[in-house]
Amino acid sequence: MMLWFSLQPHVTEARNQFELSPTSTSSAPPYRESLLSLHKSLVDFNSTSGSEAEVGQFLIHYLIEHGFVAENQTLPTSDPNTPRFNVVAWPESRNSTSSKVVVTSHIDTVPPYIPYSRTGPDPPTAETVIAGRGTVDAKGSVATQVIAVLELLASGAITSDDVMLAYVVGEESAGDGMMYFSNITAQQPVPPKAAVFGEPTEGLLACGHKGALICVITANGVSGHSGYPWLFKSATEVLMRGLIKTIDTDLGTSERYGNTTVNVGLLSGGIAANVVPDSATATVVGRVGIGPETGGSDIVKDRMLDVLTSVDDEAFDFECSDRTYGAIECNCDVDGFETTVVNYGTDIPSFKGNHTRYLYGPGSILVAHGANEALTLGDLEAAVEDYKRLILHAVET
Repeated sequence: MMLWFSLQPHVTEARNQFELSPTSTSSAPPYRESLLSLHKSLVDFNSTSGSEAEVGQFLIHYLIEHGFVAENQTLPTSDPNTPRFNVVAWPESRNSTSSKVVVTSHIDTVPPYIPYSRTGPDPPTAETVIAGRGTVDAKGSVATQVIAVLELLASGAITSDDVMLAYVVGEESAGDGMMYFSNITAQQPVPPKAAVFGEPTEGLLACGHKGALICVITANGVSGHSGYPWLFKSATEVLMRGLIKTIDTDLGTSERYGNTTVNVGLLSGGIAANVVPDSATATVVGRVGIGPETGGSDIVKDRMLDVLTSVDDEAFDFECSDRTYGAIECNCDVDGFETTVVNYGTDIPSFKGNHTRYLYGPGSILVAHGANEALTLGDLEAAVEDYKRLILHAVET
């Protein structure tokens, strides 16, 4: 059963009734076995960020066997002992050097690796539950995108010049795979007019997602004996007061994306329980609820710094990463899709250009990254049909 995760469902539209999804019929779609096999093969590889080479090689061989020209796009900073590369592919009969639409997702996952498993009747039905690391985020998107494109090509609904596939590394860490792909694509004489990004959206078309801000906050104090804490300055106490006030402050809110939230992911400080600590550090991630895409995160960063300074105008050092951005807008004006807005980050801002951006995928973000990551076969089959409609829309618009 799907979990509803959107804090603010945006404009909601009823699905068109001109076609039934595979989950609403008693018969299996003709691609069921191919979809199951591809999805399982992808999930069977442990492709934690930084270790994507094996799944990438598999995907290249798979795509070549199914009529694509496929190659690895090696990242220039790769360790020669641990190569890292994106997988890019296009139909082998393509006449031009560019494609109208890029269909893309990522092949890396977060740790720890969780083996593939399947629960349900044999033979499998739409209700069959498929679990394991990456089943949702984002190998569910990769598998259903590939099958959808193969189906569209086989039916003649799209031509070999319409689409290309790009499956990148590093989305869960530094985003370096998409940034490199973006740099290469920018050199093409004719840029793509649209990109379809695959991430878990509950089978809804996302109108956008929150921005991101990653910062390290360090509090400085004066060490001393814990029996006389008032004579010294506890860095951990100052840091805690600053963090709580930051969390409780409205750092930026919009109607579409909601409020900016702050998660304290890492926290450390002190050397012993009976010593007043002179240093404490927190690493926080802000989910930015305001725009613009370029600059929205800077507004939030300045507000965070003002909050910390109001707690103590001397104690804090505050440093944020360069990979920051404000709220991201996507196109969601597509007939037949219900829509939503999501709170997580994606590779969308790393793919530069004037192309139209679509965000869609099977499965729930609430189980992604967790021990219970799973989705149903029906989710996957519905995604194939939805990707077919979405890719057709992107090609024809």
